[in-house]
Amino acid sequence: MGKSRFHWPCSLFLRLASSFRRCPLSKRSLIIASVCVVYLFFVVSQVGYSQQHRDRRTDKEKYRYTRGLYNLGISDDLQDSVDLRTGASFVLPTRSNVVYITLKSKRLKPANIRGTIRPKLRRKVRRNKSADSAFTQNKLGTLEQDSGLTKRNFAPKTSWRKTKDVDKSVVIIYNSEKDADADSAVSSIRIYSQRAPPWFSAQDVQAMRFLADAKVLRIKEVLRGDSQSRLIFDSETDVSPVTQKHTKQDNVCGGRCGVINSPMDTTEVFAFHLDRVLGLNRTLPAVSRKFSFLHDGQPSPVVSWDASLYPEGLAAGWSTVKLTWGEYQSSLRQRCWHKNSIPKPESGCSTIHHYEWSKLALFDFLLQIHNRLDQSCCGFRPRQEDACVELGHHADCRDQDHVQLANIIHRGHNPRHLVFTNNKGYFDRNEDNLDLRLLEGIKELPEQAVSVLKSRRLREKLLQSLFLDQTYWESQGSRQGIDKLIDVIERRAKVLLTYINAHGIKVIPMNV
Repeated sequence: MGKSRFHWPCSLFLRLASSFRRCPLSKRSLIIASVCVVYLFFVVSQVGYSQQHRDRRTDKEKYRYTRGLYNLGISDDLQDSVDLRTGASFVLPTRSNVVYITLKSKRLKPANIRGTIRPKLRRKVRRNKSADSAFTQNKLGTLEQDSGLTKRNFAPKTSWRKTKDVDKSVVIIYNSEKDADADSAVSSIRIYSQRAPPWFSAQDVQAMRFLADAKVLRIKEVLRGDSQSRLIFDSETDVSPVTQKHTKQDNVCGGRCGVINSPMDTTEVFAFHLDRVLGLNRTLPAVSRKFSFLHDGQPSPVVSWDASLYPEGLAAGWSTVKLTWGEYQSSLRQRCWHKNSIPKPESGCSTIHHYEWSKLALFDFLLQIHNRLDQSCCGFRPRQEDACVELGHHADCRDQDHVQLANIIHRGHNPRHLVFTNNKGYFDRNEDNLDLRLLEGIKELPEQAVSVLKSRRLREKLLQSLFLDQTYWESQGSRQGIDKLIDVIERRAKVLLTYINAHGIKVIPMNV
């Protein structure tokens, strides 16, 4: 039984061999050639598979050794001299040929913003609590004596919501000497690179640092009838001749000053950065700052004081242009002061250049500021708690041509250009309720601003700009909160670009 198992393959082979001898020569050659081809194909496939496996193994070993060399700090020119398999002929690195690389698994917040570098960790500067209490108690008595204030007129924790009489006064803070600890303290204006973003001028950066870091020494109250309550910083250095002239005339600000608004007016800071990013340059520098003796320490917007807005003195109020809606639309049709042409006396043109209205309309539309061109809220559906409804101005929309424009302000020595102040914007207004009345009559818009909106870099620039103001950045919820505000502006920018295409508005340079 066992022998038969081993004999049948042999017998089969002998039968095939005998039959193979009987076949013709041509058939035998064909069979031999076929067997050779099959064998050659098998050999080639096995050699190719082994070569591919060897190359893959070599790449893995090379990657493993290369990664080890980078961790050791060995430069690229030394890697070729090292055997990847055995590590033979290893060369020790020296100071001249070593590149040290630090790899981090996760970037610290805030996210990467171009032009900014995260600073080194520093120890927090400890404040002397006794000195702070001395300011709020001892120095406040001196401030009241200098300014003639009483405890009834001024309190360290002034309420901005409860009383309306406060809106008739201006509170001024003087900073007449340099802070001795200014160099050691960390500023809330975060500019860690060699220069600030290109849309900020040197004067802007200087004003922002002053408003954020100036030391408060004295307080004074000045009554006014047409503005909200404000705090002003004063310095005796770096005063321009124009500002110094108006300051002496007003006898209010002896140097550089800053105005503090209500904590509810946080859009003033956002408006300043948006204005600079779009290249309009019509707002005053503004930052966010905390005061221990005001608003329970809540961040408040601080705007740069400009005495040239009061050419006739503080009591006379701003240098404004008084126009009705009908007169405003007429001036848009006449293109007043376009190409420096002097309008006729009977034309009814104001002193404002034609291009300024285009810049104002674009800026107010993105922020939905209606207290200038539409203070009666005629272009959208107002809420019951809006000021235009509470004060009864919304009823004036029945006769729109006679509705007065408000806050049309210019500097006393520059009547052609507007200054955007009191920038109270609204981020909670939906796209289906935007005030399109702000764009009525506008036939041209500034090319530089529109190009920023079209380039899809508005978010990047606003993030880079707003990151400089650390107090405002943190008060709005850091990156997550700032992104929500920019989302609103981007959606409104899309509506504006659609409006431009639908109405055939020209986009032209407005370097005036």
